[in-house]
Amino acid sequence: AAVAAAGAGAAGAAGAVAAPPRGIRAWLRSAFRFATGRNDFRRNLLLNLGLFAAGVWVARNLTDIDLMAPQPVP
Repeated sequence: AAVAAAGAGAAGAAGAVAAPPRGIRAWLRSAFRFATGRNDFRRNLLLNLGLFAAGVWVARNLTDIDLMAPQPVP
C-alpha cells in the first residue's frame, strides 16, 4: 500500500502543470528551477534538441566553403 501511495504521489507530481510565469523574475526563477531540477530526461532532451537545431543551422548557413575547389598556387 505504501508503494502504491508513493507511486501515485510521484505520478501526480510529474503530471502537475505549473501556471505560465508572469514577469521576467518569474520567468528567470522557472528557468533556474528547470536548469537545476531533478528531471534530467526533460532537460537533456531539450538540450539535445537545441544542440541538434544549432548544428543544422550551422550546416545550412555556414557551408560556403567548397572543399573540392582547386586551391590557388602560391
